[in-house]
Amino acid sequence: MPWRLLTDAGHEVVLATERAGTRPAADPRLLTGVLFGQLGAEDEPKRFYQQLTEAPEFGATVAWADVDVTGFDGLLLPGGHAPGMRQYLGSAQLRAKVGEFWALGRPVGAICHGVLVLARTQDPATGCSVLAGRRTTCLPKYMERTAYLTTAWRLGRYYRTYPAYVEDEVRVALDDPSTQFERGPRELTRRGTASDDTHAFVVEDGGYVSARWPGDAYLFARRYLDLLRAPAGA
Repeated sequence: MPWRLLTDAGHEVVLATERAGTRPAADPRLLTGVLFGQLGAEDEPKRFYQQLTEAPEFGATVAWADVDVTGFDGLLLPGGHAPGMRQYLGSAQLRAKVGEFWALGRPVGAICHGVLVLARTQDPATGCSVLAGRRTTCLPKYMERTAYLTTAWRLGRYYRTYPAYVEDEVRVALDDPSTQFERGPRELTRRGTASDDTHAFVVEDGGYVSARWPGDAYLFARRYLDLLRAPAGA
């Protein structure tokens, strides 16, 4: 969804993967339904994903190691779950590039598990996470735990990418999690839409915006676009 809104707004989106030219892929369960055809993506994001797979940039990915961070106006870190995400979430090579971009002070957006990349990225000047002094959200523990307990009987640890919950790891990266971490209103099913942000939630802190789950994607994309439009240093 952020890709669709960004390109519609006239931005050029470059996708980066571990190896150049790799065609990325969404978790197929989210396209067909996680459990008995339910709990997957809504029709609109599935349609956007199909459009993305047909876009030239989808197959012309840049390798993480080759990214020149100075050539980009913003960085967006997508989310996702299941063991296949570890390639992305656990990459020291990617974290090095993220750290370089973060130091530029340009817009950064992260949603769901994508916040883990920032939580694990170290600021060389302090030795702490780049999120140490920031306000943030991420996939809340209650969401991750509910999804896991609901599906574990059939899917095992599908909804548990790591032994630790995302929220717990992100909290550890913060200087004062009691004031910096924002869980947002409790929500399990209702999502924000193209015309209604009632059930969506994001956290903005300077040039950084974070969101919890796919239900926040529309609002997240719009707030990220606002950061890109803002004058440098604003």
